[in-house]
Amino acid sequence: MTQATHSNPSDAFNLTQALKDAGFAGMVTFGLCVPIVAFRAEQDMANKLVLQQRWWMALVITGLVVVARFLFSLHQHSRRNEHAQETSAGVTNALALIKPYLAPLGFGFITIYPLVMLAMHGPGGSIKWIDNFGIQILIYVMLGWGLNIVVGLAGLLDLGYVAFYAVGAYSYALIATKVIPQTFPFLGVWAFWICLPISGLLAALWGILLGFPVLRLRGDYLAIVTLAFGEIIRLVLINWVDFSNGYAGLSSIPRPSFFGIPFNASDTGFAAVFGLEFSPIYRTIFLYYVILVLSLMTAYVTLKLRRLPVGRAWEALREDEIACRSLGINTTITKLTAFAIGAMFGGFAGCFFAARQGFISPESFVFLESAQILAIVVLGGMGSLFGVVVASIALVGGIEILRELDFLKEVFGPTFDPSQYRMLVFGVAMVLMMLWKPRGLISTRDPSVIYKERKAISGSMVQEGHG
Repeated sequence: MTQATHSNPSDAFNLTQALKDAGFAGMVTFGLCVPIVAFRAEQDMANKLVLQQRWWMALVITGLVVVARFLFSLHQHSRRNEHAQETSAGVTNALALIKPYLAPLGFGFITIYPLVMLAMHGPGGSIKWIDNFGIQILIYVMLGWGLNIVVGLAGLLDLGYVAFYAVGAYSYALIATKVIPQTFPFLGVWAFWICLPISGLLAALWGILLGFPVLRLRGDYLAIVTLAFGEIIRLVLINWVDFSNGYAGLSSIPRPSFFGIPFNASDTGFAAVFGLEFSPIYRTIFLYYVILVLSLMTAYVTLKLRRLPVGRAWEALREDEIACRSLGINTTITKLTAFAIGAMFGGFAGCFFAARQGFISPESFVFLESAQILAIVVLGGMGSLFGVVVASIALVGGIEILRELDFLKEVFGPTFDPSQYRMLVFGVAMVLMMLWKPRGLISTRDPSVIYKERKAISGSMVQEGHG
């Protein structure tokens, strides 16, 4: 006797709901695309603005959003099924198997990355890939790890982290261009190595100065004060012309030397000393390994501090400040150490940034930089070092990769510059993360204290702090 098969009413309901969601998302997207994408003002040969219509581009974007929203709604329904749960468990087990090999493989890749690019593209073509991709990503990895101490471990929301970045950069620039040439000119080739620890210490001092006024502030109020601190530093750099040269910035900043050997074409330069043909690739590769060492130092110090009493105090402060005080932990010292150490690593990164660029101005340290660093920490997973690396590659490297996709200029026009859409990418990434991964790309945390067996902790069991 055969049994009649009946379709599950919930399947039809969820399909209908998914279509409704997709249609609504398409309507909103099309409404936004009409004034932003469908119409574009271009200058003709007579320097007159001509309105161009690009309805096809608006329809393509709308169609992509409709399809993505429809698939996402179906995915939400499938996750509630038992089959999806078994698949998720299989993926988790697979990740657990490959996790021990990720760190050695990743370290090996970043170590030989400049050599690989050099072999693939030659001395001329590899500079772009080592500098714009490798060095740029590692700078933001270091900044993300520094901010991760304040936001991820201590739970203190800091929207002015770029101020410490600026303090480190201007400390090196001013000392290397004004102090050393006038007092100890023979130390000019050692300027970077002398100013690197000084920049970090000065940034840590400013971190302590920021920490004192905000000891009693939490949540939104803390965020507003730290945001104001970052803007105050930038405005001081703009208006104190005698000190920072204002909008004109500081130029002719000495580049790092190979421990006293400059990277130039002179007889005492790096290439001449080692019997090599002069090429700027040597300095670029050296800068890559300098920021790599600084980044690894940041990660090493963070891991060690997390296992020390001060690191456990940070996590206790993040979980519950009242309980933290009831246990006798000095929250004042705990907050100040978090601000100071996080600021110190920001100062180190700022010093390297100034040495790499050779020119800095206040426009290099706007609020958008703080927003980008915070987005990297949040998207990667607050408190996760590996998550910061993944988010930095996605947000920083992704924008740079878009520049290399020539077919995008054929689609969006020859003047297409993906950097103009950076904040749009941030916004879309944040929305998607809140929908799929509210706790970040890496939603598990390694415990700082281990009893018998090391087990990962779900991100939902870890507080995100209230400042």
